Amino acid sequence: MRLGVVVLMLAGHILAGHVWLEAQSAGPSGADADALAKALQQRYQTIKDFTADFVHTYRGGALRTQTSERGTVKIKKPGKMRWVYTAPERKEFVSDGVKIYSHIPADRQVLVSNAPADGDVSTPALFLSGKGDMTRDFTASLVQSPIPDSIGLKLTPKHPEAQYDYFIVATTQPGLQIRGLATHDRQGGDSVIAFVNLKENQGIPDKEFAFTVPKGADVITNGGN
Repeated sequence: MRLGVVVLMLAGHILAGHVWLEAQSAGPSGADADALAKALQQRYQTIKDFTADFVHTYRGGALRTQTSERGTVKIKKPGKMRWVYTAPERKEFVSDGVKIYSHIPADRQVLVSNAPADGDVSTPALFLSGKGDMTRDFTASLVQSPIPDSIGLKLTPKHPEAQYDYFIVATTQPGLQIRGLATHDRQGGDSVIAFVNLKENQGIPDKEFAFTVPKGADVITNGGN
């Protein structure tokens, strides 16, 4: 399964929470969704990095088969990520802000591609790493959240993306802490990533996002990068 989707952000802005509370009293309208998107974006801008444990479930394909995986994630803005899947199969997806490395040890291969330019949100995972803006790049609406005890904010890109139709941010109210992400991709698959043990602004060093090609692994570049 490709990296596909992933999420997170935020810290504390009481003022941002108040904006959403005032809008919420009017009922589930487009104005409410816009207010929540604005509040989340304000909060997201206060987060420089974060770590979390995650559970990633995916349902798709003609038979609608479902898989469940788990692991850990580290993200540092701008553009740095390390997703380590630990079960049932080890996989690793790393972005140092310049290159993106995808490594599945069982395949003995490392796929390497260029990180996208600023503002290019080709996956929700890149959105988490500081690419894109909720209010500038997406149309917001309120939907049922895929994560219990949270609110769902559906973000549809204003300009079509190749890998997904939309994604849903699950956030708490009050508090505006991200609990997970859900995505519907172009192949009809649905992906949900739920976060626990989220820690923000830990001062993660850049060396955590350096990738060393394992001995014996073949390196395959994407598109001649």
